[in-house]
Amino acid sequence: MRVSKILFTVAIATAALAAGTTVATATEPCGDFGECKVLIEINASDGDIGFHFLMDGDDLNSARLRDPNGAKVFEDRAKGPLAEQKLTETFAESAEPLCWPDPEADEDDEIVTLEEFLDRWTAGSYVFEGMSDGGEKSGGVTELTYELPAAPADVDFDGSVISWSAGDDLGNCASFADLSDLVAKGTLPEHPVDVAVAAWEIVLEPDVEDGDPTAQLKFTIRVSGGIAPKEVTVPADYLASLPDDTPAKIEVGAIGVDDNATFTEEDGFCVNENEGCDD
Repeated sequence: MRVSKILFTVAIATAALAAGTTVATATEPCGDFGECKVLIEINASDGDIGFHFLMDGDDLNSARLRDPNGAKVFEDRAKGPLAEQKLTETFAESAEPLCWPDPEADEDDEIVTLEEFLDRWTAGSYVFEGMSDGGEKSGGVTELTYELPAAPADVDFDGSVISWSAGDDLGNCASFADLSDLVAKGTLPEHPVDVAVAAWEIVLEPDVEDGDPTAQLKFTIRVSGGIAPKEVTVPADYLASLPDDTPAKIEVGAIGVDDNATFTEEDGFCVNENEGCDD
């Protein structure tokens, strides 16, 4: 991704170790930084929402991030051997509180509605700052927008092809009607159903117990938002790396032009089905 527009690439990782969904990335210089980015990520299925950011500079001793009001929201300082080694890339994401009253959640879990989240994270220019050994300062600016793409719908897997369709809401975070109200109030600039999808990110992950070696085998691909039909074929070599009857979950993310992302997650799929996966 890049600050003003997304640069599309297709990346296939058939044996990725990292868990999670999207990761903030950038491909254009950001002031004095090689990269910087802020974005909103929503898990429409679990019903949670978070703030992600990335900055990448050279030989920094400290780094910080300020919101559009000038308030410092993050600071990182290298100490000990890290101060000798120096900082370069810093990526972080906030906790992701529920944005709906999940009946299965702990009653003490914090709930931050979409409207409350947007009130907390002001849209506008976020300023990255860094300082090197000799006191040399670095700076860069990137934009946070409220252009939130709708959650993918109808996620399916037939044993070799993953398919999905464009959705019209944010799943458990906000219904179509809720979003229409936020647009009418001026909280959102436009309804997610009208936000252009710049790319789709698809992840197939074995849904197995911790310690199972197949848990390390994950297929990930990102394709253009204009793909038609909305489907990808999972490579046969990847499928062959998994045992028969491997339960799996699939995530499909809609990535907006401003890099905000909304993911839908479905489980209950069976890879290399022979006798059937256990429920």
